Amino acid sequence: MRHSTRSLIGVGLALALAGSIACAAERNTAMELSSSAFARNADIPSQHTCEGSDQSPPLAWSGVPAGTKSLALIVDDPDAPDPAAPKMTWVHWVLYNLPPGTTGLAAGKSHPSDLPPGTREGLNDWQRTGYGGPCPPIGRHRYVHKLYALDTVLPVLQPPTKAALEKAMRGHILAHDELVGYYKKKK
Repeated sequence: MRHSTRSLIGVGLALALAGSIACAAERNTAMELSSSAFARNADIPSQHTCEGSDQSPPLAWSGVPAGTKSLALIVDDPDAPDPAAPKMTWVHWVLYNLPPGTTGLAAGKSHPSDLPPGTREGLNDWQRTGYGGPCPPIGRHRYVHKLYALDTVLPVLQPPTKAALEKAMRGHILAHDELVGYYKKKK
């Protein structure tokens, strides 16, 4: 009898753990990030790059989970400087403390006055705030747009870098999604 009670408890714990893992996986895949300018794993139009007007692409999201207190957005290029031999990840845009009711950003909305109230900007790898579009020196690069739903409003980051944001988000991520676009210079 004792052995079967232990077995039942073990099975119950395993099922509870599996259920919580499934819920966490569901929670992380329910949020969806998209752009009307480019599809997942497709090319980013040149107007959103250094060869165009360098304006941020339109972004939209849905499925932000209940309990979200703020959103964060990071856009980076893990293929820098050369996708055949990447040596670093180049940061193009850092935003945090976007209000949880925000459902997206229109194209070209990277100036502080264009952003939703309360949104904070971080530094990109050009050491300035705002969006800096794709401008790969060689080859076709991936540009990863990462959206995070957080269970907190973050303090003002000093310095406001991607690394500081990622550190501040640890333990607070309710859900996330990624949208990957590609770009290769035409000139």
